[in-house]
Amino acid sequence: MEFGDYRVEILATQNFGLDGGAMFGVVPRVLWSKVMLPDDQNRIRMTTNCVYIEAGDERIIVDTGMGDKWTDKLRAIYNVAETPTLNGQLENRIGIMPEDITIVVNTHLHFDHCGGNTRRDERGGIVPAFPNARYMVSRREYEHARNPFERDRASYMSENWEAIAKSGQLELCDDDYEIVSGLTMETVTGHNQTMQCMRLTRDGRTLFNFVDLAPTRFHVQPAWLMGYDLYPVETLANKKRLLPQAAREDWLCVFMHDPDAPLYRVVETEGKLKAFVIEEGEA
Repeated sequence: MEFGDYRVEILATQNFGLDGGAMFGVVPRVLWSKVMLPDDQNRIRMTTNCVYIEAGDERIIVDTGMGDKWTDKLRAIYNVAETPTLNGQLENRIGIMPEDITIVVNTHLHFDHCGGNTRRDERGGIVPAFPNARYMVSRREYEHARNPFERDRASYMSENWEAIAKSGQLELCDDDYEIVSGLTMETVTGHNQTMQCMRLTRDGRTLFNFVDLAPTRFHVQPAWLMGYDLYPVETLANKKRLLPQAAREDWLCVFMHDPDAPLYRVVETEGKLKAFVIEEGEA
């Protein structure tokens, strides 16, 4: 879509599966299974909706998804599908190559958001997937990723950022910062202390990526929180702050892991929030 003088594409890449109970926390299975049917291992279908933005001379990717460096064991655990990769989507849908990307932004460094930062070369070594890009992440998130808690250690895989730090492409940023005019990252505590959400504002319109604050459209209900959240009380407070604002101001909303559609509007009716898909051409 055209967003002011910028071009925006939402690229759905790589379906995978996570435990439904973990994705909905204390919400009983009898409720969440009505909206997201689990498989025989209790996994629900997920995807990674990455955001591509053309802003002047900059070609920007916000989050890079699961990547393709998976072992057979981990591929089976997370039910990683052989669906189009981010690079495949960039080439087939937009017509650009990895060398054309100038900026990669990581909202945080969990493997399902930065796995595509790097790839294996012909000799099996790990190298940056976007050789000419600046890679941006918050300094505090990077420091935490290198020294995670026992509870979230499995979410961080150093193969997704070590090669970038070694190549000199990694830029450590503030808790809140601007990438290009109107495109900002802001730290929103809850999922962890240092995850950032993306906000793009042009010509009075706002596109907001809720990342893991509300990973699917079903998480717009404030009390539907993930078991993965390290600070659920703060997740709840930030959802109650941002989602009603999204409804009032008619934001275009990206729910990062929603498997059915990449873009929604949030509507508040009689005190309840619901998300409605935005069809192509409506944005």
